Amino acid sequence: MMFSYFDMKRKAEEVVAGSGLPWTTIRATQFHDLIFMVVEKLAKLRVVPVPSGVAFQPVDTDEVAARLVELALGRPSGLVPDIAGPRAYGTAELIRGYLEATRRHRLLLPLWLPGQAARELRAGANLAPEHAVGTRTWEQYLADRLADPSRATS
Repeated sequence: MMFSYFDMKRKAEEVVAGSGLPWTTIRATQFHDLIFMVVEKLAKLRVVPVPSGVAFQPVDTDEVAARLVELALGRPSGLVPDIAGPRAYGTAELIRGYLEATRRHRLLLPLWLPGQAARELRAGANLAPEHAVGTRTWEQYLADRLADPSRATS
């Protein structure tokens, strides 16, 4: 299910690329806000399921937005280098960071997820370590977000 979303995005990119119109496409790793939303929901459980062997490389929405503006003001460039956060975090590390920042204690339960999508995540299909140009870390995001909960996307 999850990878059908990415398949549709890829197909849309192919339509744009084949349209004959000038275009620019950039891909970004997962936003801090998405990771936060998922981790916040998981932390409501007494026992938190943690996909084993899966990592994420969260990137800041403001950094992606700045790059989008830069690209929009420039010439069409086709597929440009990805934009990714400064480092990859194991899922357990992201959850522990949230739990520590919110002073919660939960039992983490490692789960080996089956299927092609899980295999691709374990292989790092969602990561872009060679494009770790973002500077805002998960820890910085958490500190800012939890200091001012109204800052949902910054």
